[in-house]
This record gives sequence, C-alpha cells and structure tokens, in this order.
Amino acid sequence: MKSLTGKTALVTGGGSGVGLGTAKALAEAGATVTICGRNLEKLEAVAGDKLSARKCDISKREEVDALISKIGAPDILVNSAGVNIVKRKVSEIDPADFDKLLAINCTGFFNLIHAALPAMRERQDGLVFNISSIAGKRAYPLAGMAYATSKFGVSGMASAINAEEARNGIRITSIFPGEINTPILDERPVKVPDEQKSRMVHPEDIASLIVAIAQLPQHVVVPELIIKPTYQEFI
Repeated sequence: MKSLTGKTALVTGGGSGVGLGTAKALAEAGATVTICGRNLEKLEAVAGDKLSARKCDISKREEVDALISKIGAPDILVNSAGVNIVKRKVSEIDPADFDKLLAINCTGFFNLIHAALPAMRERQDGLVFNISSIAGKRAYPLAGMAYATSKFGVSGMASAINAEEARNGIRITSIFPGEINTPILDERPVKVPDEQKSRMVHPEDIASLIVAIAQLPQHVVVPELIIKPTYQEFI
C-alpha cells in the first residue's frame, strides 16, 4: 500500500456524512485535504487543523471552475455532495425539485471532473470517487424517481470516462452504498428511528474503503463497489 503523504484531495459535501468522514480519513492517511460545500460556516466548524474549507456550489460551473483554478486540480477527487427531497414520487414531484437533484447529484459531479481533468491528463494521474447509491443500480421507490435518475446518470458518466481516460492514468471508482446513516435521512418522508440508523452503513465504513483504494498502485482501478447493510436486500 502506497502512502498518501504529499497527495492532495478535494472532497465535496465535506461538511457532514460521507464527505466529512472521508475527508478526515484521507487526512489521517497523510493527504492534504480541502472540503467544499455551499455553507462555509458549517465547513469551517468541522474543518479543524487538518482540513481546509472552501465555499462552492457544485451545481454552478463558474464556482467550480474558480475553485479548481484557485486550489489546483487534486490528486484525489471525492464527489460526495448529494441531496434528496421529501415529495419524491413521480406523481407528486415538483419539476423544479427534479432539476435541483440533477444539477447537484449528477451535473455537479460532471462539473468537478471536467474542471480537474486537464491537469490530471497533464500529469498522467488522477483518482476520482463518485458516491452514487444502490438506487443507481436499481430504481428503489424509497429513493424516488429523480434521485435514481441522477445516480444512474453518475454511473454512466463514470463508466464512459473510465473508458476514455484510462490511457491518461485517470481512474474513477463508483461507490454504490445502501442505506447510510447521514443527514440526508432527514429528507425522507417518514422519520427513521435511531435503532434502524445504528444498523445502517456508517460514513466511516465508506471512508475506509476509499483510503484503501487510494493506496492501491496506479496500474489498477476498482470501477465499482457496492456496500450495504446486511439487512438490506439487493435484487
């Protein structure tokens, strides 16, 4: 396993959940880590000494381009920002909410990758992690139509970029979690009890996998990885 000392990492949605857990794990492994999100005050509250905080709405391409121009393209990019909505059935969804989910959960991922790719190509090395969902493999009604659409889009994006950019040393890992105990649960139509949350996948579980993959040699890629609670079916 190679050291991450000297590597730079950018983690979107780094103020909580999988983003924050991953940022802390990468920093512990030696990387210099920047977290970004829409709420700078929230980011600075959790950043501490090992994480740098930057404000960026990934759905706005100009903000993403400005961020990458300022901090440089990272060696490791973790796309973990994501949202869902309460009214998620196709019979009740507001089209504006559909647009919001696609803009953040899918186009936002593209914006970051597109901005980072030129420098990654130049150095012939780059590692990207897209936090998707098993709703990007199976359209679970619980996740909702718009969320599933955004995650299927992210999966296709990663597969295509892996095929095109492998010769440039760029690798993308799509991670498909099942139920995770993160703040996005607050957007579910029905409140999730604490007992169920304790049985879910935790951010630290995914963070440990990301660090392990980041430490693999450059000549290998892990295109996809599914992680879910033992109780959750995946059929």
